[in-house]
Amino acid sequence: MLIDINNLSLLYKSKEEDILAIDNINLQIQDGEFVVVLGPSGCGKSTLLKVVAGYLKPTDGKVTMLGEEITGPDWHRGVVFQSPTLYPWMTVEDNVAFGPKMRKVAPAEISKITKHFMEQVNLEGFEDNYTFELSGGMKQRVALARALANYPQMILMDEPFGALDAFTRLNMQKLVRDLWIKDQNTIFLITHDVDEALSLATRIIVMSKRPGKILKEFKVDFTNAFYKGDKHVSYSQEYIALKDEIMDLITSQI
Repeated sequence: MLIDINNLSLLYKSKEEDILAIDNINLQIQDGEFVVVLGPSGCGKSTLLKVVAGYLKPTDGKVTMLGEEITGPDWHRGVVFQSPTLYPWMTVEDNVAFGPKMRKVAPAEISKITKHFMEQVNLEGFEDNYTFELSGGMKQRVALARALANYPQMILMDEPFGALDAFTRLNMQKLVRDLWIKDQNTIFLITHDVDEALSLATRIIVMSKRPGKILKEFKVDFTNAFYKGDKHVSYSQEYIALKDEIMDLITSQI
């Protein structure tokens, strides 16, 4: 077990009112899983991700990684957001190399790591470009390569394809699936898109409206069919029935 979430709750406090974002979440994530979280807007999906990432401290309960309590951000957990948080004054290569440089990895190894992950996300030839020169999809490729360059044990993705056009989104989904299968990473992804969840996940978590609780979990394996090139899997009875069940769960919370 890589991640263990125990009785997790988080309360946002303000002068106007306190908001209970997530309530009594219990979830275990195994090494190598691709877990996708779905739920209505405002249900606490991103809050849950930020607690696991170490950006937010829980009000109650705790989250551990390999038995150690998560108390802050750590390079073992790479994070990719919807809006790429890249450094515009740096080249693409320098953005990807940033993490290893901060960890004081030897320059020759940094060069090797950077080249490897630039190739993995199909950005060869753009090493010297600045990020503001790139399209949205290419920026997300840089963000993904930068997260991967630290060799994290887990990658957390908060609606990373939400702002992309449909074609680019499908290409990025394929890229992430290919990398996950090739590198055997553990991925925790937040999305609003049920098809995206079904096409990528090995397990889908559906959350309730705020305060967010886990309504139901689904074990799925359509991602391997997509990886093998089965373009018709999304038209199968099993896929359609499961999509309808998940959609009914989510719309019942709106």
